Amino acid sequence: MVTAHLSVYRDIPVLRSAVTITNESKLSDVIVNQLSSLTIGGLTTLSNEWNKDYVLRTATNSWFREAQWRKHPLPEIGIDKNGICELPDGHSGSQATFSLQNRGSFSTGSHLPMGVLESTSKSDTWAWQIEHNGSWRWEIGDYKDSIYIAAGGPTKVDHDWRHVLQSGHSFTTPSVSLTRVSGCFQDAIRALNDYRRQTIRPHDDNKKLPIIFNDYMNCLMGDPDEVKIEALLDPVAQSGAEYFVIDAGWYADDSNWWDDVGLWEPSQKRFPSGFKTLMDKIKGKGLIPGLWLEPEVVGVRSVVGDRLPEDAFFHENGQRIIERGRFQLDYRHSEVRAWMTKIVDRLVVHYGAGFFKFDYNIEVVQGTDSPGSSSAGANQLLHQRAYLDWVRSLLDKHPNLVIENCSSGAQRMDYAMLSVHSLQSTSDQQDPILYAAISAALPTCVLPEQSASWAYPQAEWSDELNALTVVNSLLGRVYLSGRLDRLSSSQMDLVTEGTQVYKTFRQYLTTAHAIWPLGLPGWHDDWLSLGLETRNGLYLAVWRRGGSCEKEIPFPRLAGSGEIQVNVLYPKQLPTQVAWKEAQGVLELELPATKCARLLHIIN
Repeated sequence: MVTAHLSVYRDIPVLRSAVTITNESKLSDVIVNQLSSLTIGGLTTLSNEWNKDYVLRTATNSWFREAQWRKHPLPEIGIDKNGICELPDGHSGSQATFSLQNRGSFSTGSHLPMGVLESTSKSDTWAWQIEHNGSWRWEIGDYKDSIYIAAGGPTKVDHDWRHVLQSGHSFTTPSVSLTRVSGCFQDAIRALNDYRRQTIRPHDDNKKLPIIFNDYMNCLMGDPDEVKIEALLDPVAQSGAEYFVIDAGWYADDSNWWDDVGLWEPSQKRFPSGFKTLMDKIKGKGLIPGLWLEPEVVGVRSVVGDRLPEDAFFHENGQRIIERGRFQLDYRHSEVRAWMTKIVDRLVVHYGAGFFKFDYNIEVVQGTDSPGSSSAGANQLLHQRAYLDWVRSLLDKHPNLVIENCSSGAQRMDYAMLSVHSLQSTSDQQDPILYAAISAALPTCVLPEQSASWAYPQAEWSDELNALTVVNSLLGRVYLSGRLDRLSSSQMDLVTEGTQVYKTFRQYLTTAHAIWPLGLPGWHDDWLSLGLETRNGLYLAVWRRGGSCEKEIPFPRLAGSGEIQVNVLYPKQLPTQVAWKEAQGVLELELPATKCARLLHIIN
């Protein structure tokens, strides 16, 4: 028996679908090789020339280059009218398809698990997302002279997923969400973000949006010690940050720790005065301390590899899987969950950690083929669900704890993970100029109140470049780093100005909706823009990375709407020329002849 679970949400044009299959036979097993979460046709019935009137949008999501959207005319991907439906032979379609899928444990390691089908008139748009922290697949194709979408989790062909259902047993697919709007891409993203807000786990972190300092990016880079951290404490407190997160390295005596992780005990060599003493000093500055942790791996040199039972690890052909010098833990195993719960409890209760950055830096493609199981892919899916259940149990136990989702930046930026974690790392990109193209695209796939983008000012950078890196984070979650202890007083003032401005409007981001007045960002575009419409007006980030110093930014909905006030929020002391053309609804902006960024506030 197959049961479809369909959910709808008041005033939100989104359908959520999952499917359960149950073996009602008393005599034999049922082997499931593929089970879509959602299949629906007729997406383009408004047009007789759908091959010309619709385009597909997809997003690549590679390491250091996340959330980059591109447009595909349907004929260019092989989806076209070809005369087959006009024949008298009863053909329902050409069987041509275009599909995207990931493989392995990086759910967003190549593409976002999303797609958008948009009419060229921008009057009819479909958008979908697959909500799974593992393998997934979606496809579109032609069926009865229209377009269909089929989407779901792993399959046998793509991911070695095969689930054996014994008599009376059931399996439920990952969820897929679908929206249709009488509008454009931007309107579809608005609907998806309204839906995302309905389905994430409630947490004060997503209401208060505290500012986080993390000592990793363009700062200590995984080599902390008490001297370096103590030097950062006063500048971080001065910056306006509310959390201080010690990233990688706090558990290791030297820098050669990659394949030795697993015990998660503080290094006495790095912290000779005592790690708890340092954590208390962080709290003494009015900051909540946090720690980096990689809870799904054990290094091959770690003693933990011998302490946990053999079936606590992923295997292939009877051997432990080794990926980049690490073993993969299997969270289906009760001793794995108990071991990691004990570690987290100790770090929270004894050391006072109020924040964890949960990272994951290996990709296990094949899953685990434990004896007597359905398949390696099926075991991988069950592990991924068990891992999220474990994270939920931590938050149930420690409700004030904040847990950030990280995976080599954003290689698991999906709404299975984000329905549980309140915060998402968005990239490992170390160049703020390149990061701008990521920051400008993020509301397509992550809510602003969950979207943590690095801001890492440097003493050797110009004021314009330091302001740009701060702007990268202002329309999401401010995630500070950089050697703040090396900044001059004027540079520190520039950073503090940004955080203070952020605190004046962050409460509005929790209901904000994104617009892209210059279109979706291109990786090498000279000018980028991202606006967030709020109940307190429009907050607009603009980046100039090259080209002309002048730019006209259109806002057709504001044309002829009366007096418009445009304020430069950040940075106030650097040169900015703005003018508003009321009749056309156009903002004229002139910025310096260097790479720079501004945050504006437009009030109608």
